[in-house]
Amino acid sequence: MKMATNPPKFKVPLVDDERLQNLKNAFERHYGETPLFYACAPGRVNLIGEHIDYCGFSVLPMAIEQNIFAAVSVNNLGTIQLANINPLYNNITVSCSEEIVIDRTNPKWYYYFLCGVKGIQEKFGITRLPGMSCVIDGNVPPSSGLSSSSALVCCAGLVTMEANQKSLSKLALAEICAKCERYIGTEGGGMDQSISFLAEKGTAKLIEFEPLRAIDVQLPAGAVFVISNCCLEMNKAASSHFNIRVVECRIATKMLGQAKGLNQKGLLKLAQVQTELKASLEEMLLLVDEVLHPEPYSREEICKALDITSQQFSTELLSANTQHVTHFKLYQRAKHVYGEASRVLRFKDVCDCEAEESIQLLGDLMNQSHASCRDLYECSCPELDQLVDICLKSGAVGSRLTGAGWGGCAVSMVPSDKVQSFVQAVREAYYLPDPRRAAMEKQSLFVSKPGGGAAIYVEN
Repeated sequence: MKMATNPPKFKVPLVDDERLQNLKNAFERHYGETPLFYACAPGRVNLIGEHIDYCGFSVLPMAIEQNIFAAVSVNNLGTIQLANINPLYNNITVSCSEEIVIDRTNPKWYYYFLCGVKGIQEKFGITRLPGMSCVIDGNVPPSSGLSSSSALVCCAGLVTMEANQKSLSKLALAEICAKCERYIGTEGGGMDQSISFLAEKGTAKLIEFEPLRAIDVQLPAGAVFVISNCCLEMNKAASSHFNIRVVECRIATKMLGQAKGLNQKGLLKLAQVQTELKASLEEMLLLVDEVLHPEPYSREEICKALDITSQQFSTELLSANTQHVTHFKLYQRAKHVYGEASRVLRFKDVCDCEAEESIQLLGDLMNQSHASCRDLYECSCPELDQLVDICLKSGAVGSRLTGAGWGGCAVSMVPSDKVQSFVQAVREAYYLPDPRRAAMEKQSLFVSKPGGGAAIYVEN
């Protein structure tokens, strides 16, 4: 086991790559000059550990080879100019002399970039940013649960740091980008940004929080991970599904803490309750059974139990886009979180021991994770459930939704010698019968190896 205490530096030599050359050409056509530097940040697939990073628990993702690329130059125009190779995304120009404003009610693509800019600006107290000209090229499928939006935030943070000639560690940048993505209204936990910066080629990572650190996890040699998109998009910032789950976990934390007489100040994450009680995850699952009831809780019941006013409930526990919610499933959400946290640790232990039956054990954990996401956390959807079922029937040892859910991708663990037949079977059963899915199949079904982390490309 190796801990990534000194991850690789950001700057790497510029490679002779067709995609980079196309990006350079697009930049030169758009701005009439050559880029000063390039930056990239990868998307990720979470192998196991869904919806628990914002509860303070470890997760187990790997970076994928798909990423967000940016070609950048610094200008003296006093503006940030953003263009995208994809014609679906409009170009935008923002003044450097005005405060960066991010509209949570209308999450456009460039707001994610501006989140990263704003995060670095605030970190260093930069009163006036230098102008930047950027062209973006992303090949992470959008709204697919593979963290395209966080990769864009991370790429923007890296670009802004370099353009302002500042220096930060990958750990520091990951933490800044996790916080600044919240400008767009998503209360995430930091997994996406952490793996985007801390990833290393060839290994998955156990990401731990408070303090943030990444531990190498060597995946079994006899299996590969195949990603399949159910072709139903889900934008976390444009809906309240995600933040409702965050709020439910926050309230469950308060209710468990109250029942055990814990100090409520600063008690916001389910992991904190476990730490305070010095309990095992198994004991926490028993505590959930003892304290919380499976029926949904009303606002009135929660306020009475916590001895708070309705106003305090709205301002201290709810987020801006969850003010409308009247009932909360606390039991189910806490059961999922503590159970999933336990599965993550077991997954890592199985990878570490390299036993003969490792692949089957890991597959079982992935299947249990999907069932919990579907039944307790209710973040799946009929399309994802259908796709997971098809993947298992097509030869996957384990298959589960990955990312926020409610659409997006499944990740399947497939024995290496069955990959070709697996891909063909999923293609025939899920994609080809539907013309829309068939048109998206090429970028929706692929094998992914653990990719490297965010980088700045410079001339040799």
